[in-house]
Amino acid sequence: MTSKVEALATDIQPTSGWVPVRLGDLWDYRELLYFLVWRDLKVRYRQTVLGASWAVLQPVMTMAVFTLFFGMVAGLPSDGIPYPLFAYSALVPWTFFAQGVALSSNSLVANQALIRKVYFPRLVIPIATVASILVDFAIAFAALLVMMAFYGVSVPPQAVWLPLFFLLAIAATVGVGLWLSALNVLYRDVQHVVPFMVQTWLFATPIVYPSSLIPEPWHTVYGVNPMAGVVDGFRWALLGTGTAPGPMLLVSILSAAALLVSSLLVFRRIERLFADVV
Repeated sequence: MTSKVEALATDIQPTSGWVPVRLGDLWDYRELLYFLVWRDLKVRYRQTVLGASWAVLQPVMTMAVFTLFFGMVAGLPSDGIPYPLFAYSALVPWTFFAQGVALSSNSLVANQALIRKVYFPRLVIPIATVASILVDFAIAFAALLVMMAFYGVSVPPQAVWLPLFFLLAIAATVGVGLWLSALNVLYRDVQHVVPFMVQTWLFATPIVYPSSLIPEPWHTVYGVNPMAGVVDGFRWALLGTGTAPGPMLLVSILSAAALLVSSLLVFRRIERLFADVV
């Protein structure tokens, strides 16, 4: 009997220094990942009157404000696209990024009771939070297709590249989210910085204005903001604006990759401290 118990036991040793990321653990704990995603979805829309409609209402209301002040009053160009469609096409991926960063940055602190009680890969929590936003993105994207039909804009052939730009958005969201969630456990000041950071990041992204207003070589450097490549890519793939993304997109891909890899390494390095200081 003792030998059977010992065979089933798992010996968990504390880590030190830089440790492997072990993404395979996410697959081993996929049921927990699914449960956390489902829980986040239920909690987000519990006791709400409009439910999942908020996934559309939030970017639509923001689009209306941007159209009034930046499109009509300021008269900013929109690359020949009706300004409401121009703004909303950028707000769909941006809202995914902003919500994912805001929620995942506080995800570890919000689940501190679970972290203290049982072992599981802590990566599951912020990744599940970002994954739950996929439902909101799908609803908002469907509304974008309806808006395109309303304005008589057909889907161009380059739309086949859209999954690439969405993967870039996911990489940027997870990368920033992991960085902030880990730092938020150690320094609770992060939760106060995130709203200001996201708001500033919005205006540093070509949402209310086209990136074509930025001359070279700064246009290429602008790609250090990975969401610049995402937004420009979405507009090009769906609306046919401008030319195919070039050097700026490459810089955005490298920037998002650097964010993701560095966040995974740092997250795993300080993961052993979470249960003690969260």
